[in-house]
Amino acid sequence: MSSPSATHRLPANPLLARAHTWWVILRISMEERLVYRGEFMFGTLMRFLPVITQLFLLAAVFNGMSGDQASGSTANHTGGATRIAGYTYPDYIAYYLLTMITRAFSSMPALASGIARSIRDGTIKKFLIQPVDMIGFLLIGRVAHKLVYYLVATLPFALVFYLCRGYFTHGWPPAPEMAAFVAALVMSFLLGYFLDAAIGLIGFWFLEVSSLLFIYMLLSYFLSGQMFPLDLLDKFTIVGSISAGDLLRCTPLQYLAYFPATIFLGKVHGARLVWGLVGELAWLLVLMGICRLAFNRGVRRYSAYGG
Repeated sequence: MSSPSATHRLPANPLLARAHTWWVILRISMEERLVYRGEFMFGTLMRFLPVITQLFLLAAVFNGMSGDQASGSTANHTGGATRIAGYTYPDYIAYYLLTMITRAFSSMPALASGIARSIRDGTIKKFLIQPVDMIGFLLIGRVAHKLVYYLVATLPFALVFYLCRGYFTHGWPPAPEMAAFVAALVMSFLLGYFLDAAIGLIGFWFLEVSSLLFIYMLLSYFLSGQMFPLDLLDKFTIVGSISAGDLLRCTPLQYLAYFPATIFLGKVHGARLVWGLVGELAWLLVLMGICRLAFNRGVRRYSAYGG
């Protein structure tokens, strides 16, 4: 980029020149990730294996409830279809399949640990002495990763969803809810990025963040709705009329898996859907601010020695 010929090709407008720089970074990042296209495709198929376990587990639970119904139990049944927290058996399977998509958007493998490691071993210096913003650079890299991942993984995703199409009993959502689903997915990607980046930037203050990261990943798995719909926790009252489900729906973790999946399944409508999207956007802006503040404060106290 510093050669005379390369400089000559840059647009004269500063904004266009900056956009051109980010485009070059995105293109190079995509070319790097295309090397791993076989791994992406195989990894996508492996991602669905846990769903098979959930399928057998849920089948046993629902069959047990049907047996209780036959023997006169007070289990909750509606319209002849067994429901748990408003979800039928096909709803649960569809929910788990959809969380595979949402987590593919919001998961940021090795991002937090990579940032913390670069702070610890000093490789972060390249972002301090060059006119390239580290947070923006890493974000472009993640965008390239997701673009290539979905380009390669579309076929495995399409195959699995075609085989399981019978579980989507409500069909495709209406156009407005489909648009809300796409918006929630895009914001879940950004939310996941800035959440992981903020944890990685703690490395400016602590030498090792792996234990903290492990705790976060464990909590995220349970509290994001990846393991079960958060509606299951509505029966557990915390204070007054506030349930455990209500409490978790106030955290940013629900947007990593639960919220987009429930939009597609038609579990969220009207004002609740609008406020959900507003809440997701608000959390995104907050985490962006935290990330930028942590980076600026961390750089001020950062010291590096040697070559």
